[in-house]
Amino acid sequence: MARRAQVEPEARAKPTPGSRESLWPLAMGPLLWTVHFVLSYATAAVWCAKVGGESGSLGGVRLAIGIYTVLTLSGIAIVIWRGLRKHRFGTATVPHDFDTPADRHRFLGFATVLLGGLSFVATLYVALPAVFIESCR
Repeated sequence: MARRAQVEPEARAKPTPGSRESLWPLAMGPLLWTVHFVLSYATAAVWCAKVGGESGSLGGVRLAIGIYTVLTLSGIAIVIWRGLRKHRFGTATVPHDFDTPADRHRFLGFATVLLGGLSFVATLYVALPAVFIESCR
C-alpha cells in the first residue's frame, strides 16, 4: 500500500504569497518617473514656445513642475513602501535565492524597493533644472 506524503500542519496553516505575481509593481517606479520626465519637459517646451518667448520667465512652469514632482515622489514612496512590505514577508533571511514562492515574493519586493529608490532620485534630478534655470533662454 502506497503512503501519501504528509504535509506538516504548520505549512498548511501558514498563508503563502500568490503564485501569480504581477510585474507591474516592479515597473511602477520607473513608469512614474518617465511620466514625470515627459510632463515636465513638455510643459516647459510648450510654455517657452507659446507663452514665455525666448527670454520669458519660467514662473508658471516652476509651479507646475513642483506639483508634478510632489505627486510623483508621493506615488514612488507608496511603491517603495509596498515593495518593502513584500520584501519583509515571512521570516526568511537574505539572500532570497531559493526556488520557493515565498522567496520569489520577497525578491520581487526587494527589486521593487531598489527600482523605486532609483526612480525617486531620478525624479529629483529631472526637477533640478526648474530650480536653477530662470528663463526660457
